[in-house]
Amino acid sequence: MSLRSPFGRRRGGVLAIRSFRRLWIATSLSSLGDWLSLLALTTLAYALTGKHSAAAGGLAVGGVWITSLLPSLLLGPLAGALADRLDRRMTLVFFDVVRAVLYLSIPLNLVVGFANQLTWMYIAQFLASCASLFWAPAKDASVPNLVEPEQLEQANQLSLMTTYGTAPVAALLFTVLAAITAGLARFVPYFGNPVSGRVSLALYLDAATFVISAVTVYSLREIARRQASEPISVPSVARAIWEGWRFAGQSRVVRGITVGMVGAFAAGGVVVGIGYGYIYTTLGGGPAGWGVVFAAIFVGLAAGMSFGLRVLGGFSRRRLFGLSIAIAAVPLALIALIPNLAVVAILVVVLGACAGIAYVTGYTIIGGEVDDETRGRTFAFLQSAIKVVMFAVIAVAPVLAAGFSAAIGAAVGSGSGAVHVGAISYGSVGYNIVVLLGAVVAMVLGLISYRLMDDRPGVPLIPDLLGALRGRPLPGPGAAAAGPSADGQHPPRGLLLAFEGGEGAGKSTQARLLAIWLRENGYDVLATHEPGATKVGMRLRALLLDTAHTGLSPWAEVLMYAADRAEHVTAVIRPALARGTIVVTDRYLDSSLAYQGAGRQLPLEEIREVNERATGGLVPDLTFLLDLPPAAGLNRRARSADRLEAEPQEFHDRVRAGFLRLASADPDRYLVLDAARDPGEISREIQAAVRERLPDPVPEQAEEITGTMPVIRE
Repeated sequence: MSLRSPFGRRRGGVLAIRSFRRLWIATSLSSLGDWLSLLALTTLAYALTGKHSAAAGGLAVGGVWITSLLPSLLLGPLAGALADRLDRRMTLVFFDVVRAVLYLSIPLNLVVGFANQLTWMYIAQFLASCASLFWAPAKDASVPNLVEPEQLEQANQLSLMTTYGTAPVAALLFTVLAAITAGLARFVPYFGNPVSGRVSLALYLDAATFVISAVTVYSLREIARRQASEPISVPSVARAIWEGWRFAGQSRVVRGITVGMVGAFAAGGVVVGIGYGYIYTTLGGGPAGWGVVFAAIFVGLAAGMSFGLRVLGGFSRRRLFGLSIAIAAVPLALIALIPNLAVVAILVVVLGACAGIAYVTGYTIIGGEVDDETRGRTFAFLQSAIKVVMFAVIAVAPVLAAGFSAAIGAAVGSGSGAVHVGAISYGSVGYNIVVLLGAVVAMVLGLISYRLMDDRPGVPLIPDLLGALRGRPLPGPGAAAAGPSADGQHPPRGLLLAFEGGEGAGKSTQARLLAIWLRENGYDVLATHEPGATKVGMRLRALLLDTAHTGLSPWAEVLMYAADRAEHVTAVIRPALARGTIVVTDRYLDSSLAYQGAGRQLPLEEIREVNERATGGLVPDLTFLLDLPPAAGLNRRARSADRLEAEPQEFHDRVRAGFLRLASADPDRYLVLDAARDPGEISREIQAAVRERLPDPVPEQAEEITGTMPVIRE
């Protein structure tokens, strides 16, 4: 298979670029410092207050997360606007130094006592989070200055992986430091004090990471000052959320993703808000246990992002999103019910894997199905909404846990809220109740999201999921509409193979060659095309492609193609599939998404919904995208241009980009082929891909022993 990037050449390794490599090192150190500070300060907050009560400790830990998130809500839009107006290199250096000083001041205050220990910790963390907020957009805006345009995607992916990938490293490091301080306490009493000494070593190292990052960035002369004379326009978070919510109400998919994300991050906020208190009080894990569980979250997250989608390659992405959130409720509930640190760590890995699958799937759906004009608005809305949900849940969860513990403690005569159920002991049962509530919220909202986004109505979920795990996903809805045959058995469902691409890419040629090859190997084949495969379709085709109708409304064009497709599916494709025929179609529904969605710049999701109704949700088993630069394809056309071929170059460039985005969003269904190659080579690659999906294996030498040219039913 030949996969080509839209830039037309392979990307090189960005870490080979000295300037980017230095910025990447600074990013790694800065991210490591941010994660390490969160671990150290949650431990310190509980140590300062948990001796009084578990509820007070939980509230103090929640305060750390709130002071970490609050700057994003208050200053997020401003930070992004200022990133283009300040000297980026000095901005990075300045805020690294600021964070180093702030984190050094916390252990210094524990010894000197120039302010209330808990209050100063919150102030320092709030200011350090503000510094991080201004540091991040300056870093992101600097990356394009250090790499070639075709390397930008790879550079951004590497930066993102570094940002989250340092979390388990920080957790492991924090666990090691906790063990080291326990050993040092034998010789230096300072390290034996859980308040003044236990987290100090972590904060000293934390400050060192920011200092080294500042020194590294200072040497980067390639980051030039950005000049901007236009006034800064800063939208409020409330406005972004309100406008995003209005848009979400118009799109079923965005509503489903929003509901699912709210459920996922509400459950995540519960874990973050009371996680340390639960591990300390009920599980007896202490700082080391918190470090292990914190690392387990990100190990699971990475596993879900990396391997989850591979295992479920043939499963509907829309179904998978809501389902993964609902399934995450199961390990979350078990975490609340089984107070064992080792078991909880394993369950947290499973929980993180579900979250990783949902995260990647949700953002892939937005990237592939939300049109370009509203995609940025959708991402901004989701990011703002997620922060608000996380902020609210982290603030409320410790209060709820404390309230439940106090109420149950009073009822059973245990002031701390400790409850014993048989041989199982819950140190502060309010934590367990709140985690269970988080599991219920995740389950309910995950199922609602699933119902909103289900693109395979009528296909049973469990067999569909098991089929995907075996590598044999079930056919789409209505594929067996013809019912059982005379002997009471359902006939085998055929295959639907579609050819897509721009003008002159060779779709018709390759579709015909594939149909001939299949027929020669003994298969019942139906070759068809769009538009115009039916009597009604022929009339619609004449209207759609006639250059006399250049002023046709874009939405009229969408609906006419959908009408042709509805008749095509009902009268031609479904009956053929029901009797086990292999259907090869030259164009199908993805052409509407590319031509009318990307080309005409109409809302992609609305076009998709119209065509789902027209086709009853029937999608191809395999789609071949013949990719060719539009100029080359149009030059191949010998006859006069039809209405679509006569569109300007920019239109066809958008169509090509639209096809490539569709293929990137659903790689299991698409095979992207370089249409500039020899047609025979392309044909052999198509045959190899189809051979794997045929009911019986086709010998590779079959075409050599066949001397007939069968008639293909058109």
